[in-house]
Amino acid sequence: MPIRKAVIPAAGFGTRMLPAAKAVPKEMLPVLDKPVIQYVVEEAAAAGISDALLIVSRGKSAVEDHFDRFPELESRLQSTGKQALLASIAQLSGQIKIHSVRQPEQRGLGDAVLQAKHHVGDEPFLCQLGDTIFSGDSPARQLLDAYEKFGTSVIGLEEVPPEKVSRYGIVGGARISDDALKLDTLVEKPTIENAPSRYAIAARYVLTPMIFQCLQETTPGKGGEIQLTDALKLLLSREPIHGIVLRGARHDVGNPTDWLKTNLLFASRDASMWSALEPLMRALLAR
Repeated sequence: MPIRKAVIPAAGFGTRMLPAAKAVPKEMLPVLDKPVIQYVVEEAAAAGISDALLIVSRGKSAVEDHFDRFPELESRLQSTGKQALLASIAQLSGQIKIHSVRQPEQRGLGDAVLQAKHHVGDEPFLCQLGDTIFSGDSPARQLLDAYEKFGTSVIGLEEVPPEKVSRYGIVGGARISDDALKLDTLVEKPTIENAPSRYAIAARYVLTPMIFQCLQETTPGKGGEIQLTDALKLLLSREPIHGIVLRGARHDVGNPTDWLKTNLLFASRDASMWSALEPLMRALLAR
């Protein structure tokens, strides 16, 4: 079945970005002139996805509002010849239909994905975490291509250095091509000694609808949260899962340091913006 829907969890507290994320959702923090969540939706649309469901929570209406019409602002921009300032959102709205649903309680990533059950139905779907963006090759396109090839759930992977293994969900399996593995295990935040590999789950998935049944059967863990990795382990016991090593560079913008690094990296690729920033960077480095 062709994949036409994306599910984008964006309901977390964003504690690593407090106090900035207290009133402004972390997914709405800007990378240059666009909020993080817009990059995520643009990635889905560019891969051919026509329907995106945002999983939000109380206090995150700004995420929904960003993709909604704002007639008064649009009229003001039109009258002053500045309508190009919203052109990227207008173009995106013509490519992909955006919906939203609330996660009633903060019960973990797995529970957030479970909120998409009725919208997705019995279709496979793309899942993109709303606080992680990529540059370079599109991870969404790579995952959709892998699904067409294997017909199974597919997890996006990133090889991480040994000292970072304990921060991620790590997979193990047999390599079947240069960038693909057939998985046989998933371990959440293992020690380097117990890790089955150094391939970390990298915030992007294609999931079959069986994941919803697995999520419903998953026992809540620490803090009463339902972990997506636990449900994936259950899914793996019932049907094959493949992993694809993503070619694009992943940028986690969920903490201040990485958010700032991402802004500087993206700015360095914009000639006019970098020409304005480079003197300041050189001056700071010379201190």
